[in-house]
Amino acid sequence: MTVGEVVLIVEDNDKNLKLARDLLQFAGFRTLEATSAEDGIAVAQRERPALVLMDIQLPRMDGIAALRALRGDGRTASIPVVALTASVMKSDRERFDAAGFDGFMQKPIDVKTFAADVRGFCARGRAA
Repeated sequence: MTVGEVVLIVEDNDKNLKLARDLLQFAGFRTLEATSAEDGIAVAQRERPALVLMDIQLPRMDGIAALRALRGDGRTASIPVVALTASVMKSDRERFDAAGFDGFMQKPIDVKTFAADVRGFCARGRAA
């Protein structure tokens, strides 16, 4: 990982957003934040982060619709996007895979492994 790799966190829950941000910043990442899918798309288009952590349950536009918008834009199509969600049923994971997410992280996040997991997603890049 390059020092200061940029991760965009799209999360509408303030406590979840702050926890993810603090863990990543402590581990040396730079973070960008958005509290809606629409804002997350705009930030990704402008800033081109190394990775997007996308909550699924967002107001107005959900994370799957946001992923479709990111994939459909040449500026953001190559950015890896990881689903960050409390939905952990096998059918949910299959739905995220089918939508084209590059990975899946369960909430509540594991504070011991979160930064290392994010580092791994950054290193892997877009799923084949």
